[in-house]
Amino acid sequence: MNDLALFPEDATSKLADLLKHPDDLDKLAGLKSDFTRKKTAIDAQLKLGLQEQLTTTQNGMTNIHEGQKLVTQIREEMLKIDRLCAEAQGMIKEFPEINKMSVMQRNFAAVEGMKGAVEGFGEKLDELEELLREDDGEEDQQGNLLAIHEGLTALRDVRDQAMDQVKTGVEGESGLELIENLPLEGGATLRDLFGRLDDVVEWFDEHVGQACINIIQLIQAGNNGLVVRLALVIEEEEKKDRQVKALQDAQREFQDVASRFKSINVGQRELRGYKDKFLQAIEASASAQFQTVQQAFTEDPEKLEKACRWFFNDLNTVKLGLQDLVPKKWKIFKTYTNIYHKLMHDFLVGRLDDTDITPVHMLAILNWVGKYYSKMSRLGIPETQLKPHIIDEREGDLVREYRNLITKAVEEWMDRIARNDRKAFTQREEGSLDQDADNHLHTKSLGDMWTMLREQLSVAQSSGRPDVVEGVVDAMMRSLKLRQQMWESLVDDECRKVETLAAAASDPSQLEGAGVSSLEEWLAAIANDQITNIDDNLESGQMSFLTRFKRDYEPLVTPAYISTGSGLEHDQLTNGYVDLATHCMHLFASLLFATDFREATREFFTPAWYKGRTMSQITITFDDYLSGDNNYTEVLHPSLRDILVEELSDALLVRYLEAVRNKGVKFRRQDPFTEKIKDDLQAVFTFFSAFPGCFELVKDKWRVIQSFVDLLEAEKGQGVVEAFERMKHGYWDVQLGWVEAVLRSRDDCDREMVSAVKGRAAVMEVERGAETVLGKVR
Repeated sequence: MNDLALFPEDATSKLADLLKHPDDLDKLAGLKSDFTRKKTAIDAQLKLGLQEQLTTTQNGMTNIHEGQKLVTQIREEMLKIDRLCAEAQGMIKEFPEINKMSVMQRNFAAVEGMKGAVEGFGEKLDELEELLREDDGEEDQQGNLLAIHEGLTALRDVRDQAMDQVKTGVEGESGLELIENLPLEGGATLRDLFGRLDDVVEWFDEHVGQACINIIQLIQAGNNGLVVRLALVIEEEEKKDRQVKALQDAQREFQDVASRFKSINVGQRELRGYKDKFLQAIEASASAQFQTVQQAFTEDPEKLEKACRWFFNDLNTVKLGLQDLVPKKWKIFKTYTNIYHKLMHDFLVGRLDDTDITPVHMLAILNWVGKYYSKMSRLGIPETQLKPHIIDEREGDLVREYRNLITKAVEEWMDRIARNDRKAFTQREEGSLDQDADNHLHTKSLGDMWTMLREQLSVAQSSGRPDVVEGVVDAMMRSLKLRQQMWESLVDDECRKVETLAAAASDPSQLEGAGVSSLEEWLAAIANDQITNIDDNLESGQMSFLTRFKRDYEPLVTPAYISTGSGLEHDQLTNGYVDLATHCMHLFASLLFATDFREATREFFTPAWYKGRTMSQITITFDDYLSGDNNYTEVLHPSLRDILVEELSDALLVRYLEAVRNKGVKFRRQDPFTEKIKDDLQAVFTFFSAFPGCFELVKDKWRVIQSFVDLLEAEKGQGVVEAFERMKHGYWDVQLGWVEAVLRSRDDCDREMVSAVKGRAAVMEVERGAETVLGKVR
């Protein structure tokens, strides 16, 4: 097993492949030999590689050790020389006097030498100033740049040498004044000449700086000569800066020894940093360009690509034109790329971190990332070489943030609409509802809500990203479901309040201030809204709000989202709209029975029922609501009219059956209750026959009355039990409590009758199905 671990295949699976059959066990000896040979070969390779690595490491450590020894030897030799010098001074008795005379002679020689060196200093400055004036007139050529640089370098070296001598050779303030106030031809002093030199150097630096800033324009204009001259100046200064930097480093490293050896004395020359200034000029020029980009981007985010054309044109100019004009060691194209990329990164990240950034600007940056890397790739710069990432790899966060901005707007809009709807619904002021061209009632917010959703979907579409659209659609679906839940909760609470008031009122006139009529109108309007959301008119080709919404977003999302996400959500929304509309019609019917028919339903099966026309009175009121002066079918969507009729029928049927619990109900064998029930059925069927679209369904549901009558008429004993069995098989969800109430309403009811039915109910097994009307009867 250890041998097998040397191979990349898993040992268990390898053995399973090799030993598939019992006969393969005979191969074990050969396999072991083969694996042993392979292991030996691999061990030999590993040993050889390890030996090579050990040898390389040992050689490196030896070289480092030898270098350390060499540095230590040099330091010891220099200390020996320093000690010999000190001892030599002690051997000469007159050394202090000799040293003093030597200093005096050296100071005198320094003054003499400096006077000779500055002869003609003023004339040279005049010549350089004249050359600078000539270049002022032709800034795009500057043919004198090298000559000026050479002359200034010589004069600056003279000044540096003089100041170095002041520091190291001429001691004290008197020596310094002697040098600086040294009288020259024309009455000028060295201090005056050095001051003029600084002015000329500043003038020259302005020329160099201007050329550095305009270097891209110079190349594009074909002024390659000036670019070459500029590069020579910067290269020469860079070389001298490196020498000075090396001396400064050495002086810091060997400070105790360097102070005694003039050969490693830095002198007065300072780092001039022309190369650094050149790079700063590149950055300053590009930064100025980004100010224009920022202004254009702020005004119109879509102009970002156009505003950044100069960016890629500059890099292309550097790649094709500048690389051949400057030293290769500068790696100028890479240098420009790094500077420009950093500026682009800082610009974009700065905009993203702006607290006032709009979704449109955020989207523009998000879309710019891919375009940027594509353009850089065409310049030969792969994305892997551009560090850091242009927006710090925040695409995922940006997508979420941009999507959240849209979804937040959707949620805020829906919350605002919901607040207005709640206020309008609870107050139910006159004129708080709309009516369309067909005179159907609607809430005022229906059209505005869908208009807002289409607008926000358009904003998401502008991103060009399916993931953004999918997230926004999900948020919209959630908001629409929450709106369904809001309406259901509102109508339930309000109807419950009215029903509670109606139950406590002793006189129907006490309900006049409860706004029952306006509540009924709102129930109709809310139900109409739900049907309008999903009603597609195939004949006219008019699409519902939900269908149009689906048609708008489906081209913008992925096929997987349509098949797995939105399809299910769409079906759930559709079913929710149907359920809510039906629920409003159910509440409408319940409200009628809680207010208009509260007293009438209390008469069913009581002695007054036999003498009155209770059912006819109820159907007459129904007719008034459905076709009379208070005709609600005219303000209802056509598809809701049959639903309202069915809900009225169901509400009447349920309360009719529940009336067996009315006070004073007692079915006596000698009373004509069967004929009276038939009269009630006749009144019901006569009324509902005027609605052929749902009449058959109404008749089918009212057939339960036959089971009810059978339970009342059945012979005491086994007859009652059999009547219950037939009812239970037809209506599996009948409530045993209601059955007991029916039995107790019989004048011949006793404990044995109730116990027999309960006992049969306990052992009966019935097939469950859809909810029946008896399931609603309590």
